[in-house]
Amino acid sequence: MMRFHDFYGNEVRWNDQQGLFEETAAHVLVICSYEGKWLLTRHPKRGFEFPGGKVEESETPVQAAIREVYEETGGIADNIVPLGEYRVESGAIPIIKAVYFADIIRVEDKANYMETDGPILLDRLPDDYQTSLEYSFIMKDKVVPYAMDQLSKITAAGHE
Repeated sequence: MMRFHDFYGNEVRWNDQQGLFEETAAHVLVICSYEGKWLLTRHPKRGFEFPGGKVEESETPVQAAIREVYEETGGIADNIVPLGEYRVESGAIPIIKAVYFADIIRVEDKANYMETDGPILLDRLPDDYQTSLEYSFIMKDKVVPYAMDQLSKITAAGHE
């Protein structure tokens, strides 16, 4: 388990596995790849970020991940891979977020991308994404680098 502080100074605990916290994840974050590019969205207030959001009462975290990707980017997710899970000690109620990787098989044009401005495709994340004002606070702590590291390990293991 890795420990660090998020953008707001809250203590965060990261696990490379899911289901190790006492509580079930009530939020998801999805690292998305489409045709060799990273698929992000732009939140009008927070900036560029990978899609994600709350798990609704009637769904599993995987179902939430698929739904959130579609709602925020129009992306049709395939091959959902768990990358880890983290717990943010924020106020009286901690936030547990499951992190996934999703291959996107297509991106549909939509009239409404919910609370976001729709899909953004990047060949690579810029070197300064963790300090750039264009990127969301969600991208500014160690969660995305840990998730990317876990994705690299899973990808490498699949090629052995």
